[in-house]
Amino acid sequence: MTDSHSAPSSSLRRLRVSHYLLLIFICLVSFLPGIGSIPPLDRDESRYVQATHQMAESGDYVDIRFQDASRYKKPIGIYWLQSAALKLTGHDGDAPIWAYRLVSVTGATVAVLGTAILGAAFFGQSAGLLAGIALAAIVMLGFEARVAKTDAMVLTTVVFAQGGLAWIWMASRMQAPERWAPALVFWVATAAGVLIKGPITPFVSLLTMATLSLFYRDWRWLKRLKPLSGILILLAIVLPWLILITLKSGGAFFNESVNKDFLSKVGDGQESHGAPPGYFALIFVVFIWPFGVLAVRGGLQALARLRDDPRLAFLTAWYIPFWLVTELIPTKLPHYILPAYPALLLMMAWAIDTGIANEPYRGRWQIWLERLTLFGLAAATLGFMGAGLVLPYVMTDSFSFPGIIVFFTALAAGVFASGLILNHNLKGALQAAATFAIITFGLLTWGVIPALTPIWLSPAIADAFKAAKQCNNSVLASASYAEPSLVFLAGTGTVLTNGQGAAQHLLADPACAVAAVDERERDAFIASLPKGEQSVAAVATVSGINYSKGRRTTITLYRALQ
Repeated sequence: MTDSHSAPSSSLRRLRVSHYLLLIFICLVSFLPGIGSIPPLDRDESRYVQATHQMAESGDYVDIRFQDASRYKKPIGIYWLQSAALKLTGHDGDAPIWAYRLVSVTGATVAVLGTAILGAAFFGQSAGLLAGIALAAIVMLGFEARVAKTDAMVLTTVVFAQGGLAWIWMASRMQAPERWAPALVFWVATAAGVLIKGPITPFVSLLTMATLSLFYRDWRWLKRLKPLSGILILLAIVLPWLILITLKSGGAFFNESVNKDFLSKVGDGQESHGAPPGYFALIFVVFIWPFGVLAVRGGLQALARLRDDPRLAFLTAWYIPFWLVTELIPTKLPHYILPAYPALLLMMAWAIDTGIANEPYRGRWQIWLERLTLFGLAAATLGFMGAGLVLPYVMTDSFSFPGIIVFFTALAAGVFASGLILNHNLKGALQAAATFAIITFGLLTWGVIPALTPIWLSPAIADAFKAAKQCNNSVLASASYAEPSLVFLAGTGTVLTNGQGAAQHLLADPACAVAAVDERERDAFIASLPKGEQSVAAVATVSGINYSKGRRTTITLYRALQ
């Protein structure tokens, strides 16, 4: 049997420059396709980018607003990073969506590098590279890397905070001299995480610390974190903006972010996103696709050895407590579990690199768990195959050439990741599965999803508005259709209203105003006009699917007749 806890030599515990370049190349190939061709997504992404857009418009980089309303659910960090991306790319308030998404691409890439660095330090270069490649290929990170919101960047802060904590943990186990650098990395990463998404980053670390300390019955190692100095560093980074926003909002930021957002998620299923315990176990094979089976193998083998290997104990303490807590919280969205995935992929990489992944299990329940995961992998793979082939036909009555390729690449990724072939060479199987998974998701996001025109109502409405408006300062009023992406695409001044409000908007500025009226509000709109239909001219009609509400609709754009 391979010695599961033998440490690699010091020369093999660091990645080479060529390894970093390879991983960066893989990340760019994996994450860039689609960031410019997929329109702004509803609803969270569009709210984030519109708030950043308004910062650039107003020059106010302290307050967070969506149109005239405050947006205090999350701290300032992601808005500052997106604002910096606009400046660095030479854009300002009118930046295209891809400029905002570069922050998530960067965050996902740095998270992959951080995972590979930690894997190399724990298990050697080969395992570190395997873990980094696997993280770059999974569906969950592939999606979050393309969406301009917090989660890819939060993952970076988690990986680096946990990396600093891991260094301190292993140094304490080996009774090595204390060093400042790991503690500094931990506290800076934690502070950055707090500025981006509040408690998530410190929560992951606190669960890891508590689990390790209880398991080993040793709390003394936590002194190496330099807690007093560290808390001062954290406060020095976080407090300035908190003070400014408190003065500006009169305390409204804490009320909305803590009481209305965080505590409501913990206490109840927020915004119809409630789900029972077991939800994340059920969706596991979909969002860690294609590595569900191999990840379960690695995790089960690590569980059997964690008492003898503090590295595996650390990764287990990172993954399992956070997974269990997220299962217990009533509000559930798929990306909530993302901060735990690097730990499981590191265990998978260790098991494959050492050959332990092929060793027999010690209990029948483990065999059945792997078989159940294999069944889930098959179902998820069929789902991705169908997404490439069936979705374009259902939406547009035609097949997509990229979608046809997706059908075969998704099949190949699932087959290689199943462990049923190349079982004697699981490194090669993982690399092949990652390659085909990256191609699959890249083609879906570059060639398939952008071409599903019926679901892209906001871009169609915004384009029709720009073609119909007669003044440079024309403002659009939208009756019933109130998706944030329309505000981002049509302008901050866009009025989200009902049929009566849309009519009043036209009457208030008959020379320039334009109204977009959902079919459900048409009667109220016409009834509110002084001469009914004779008061307006229909200038465009847009039909499609409002995917946020799951219904088909037709929207007509009107101008006033003078």
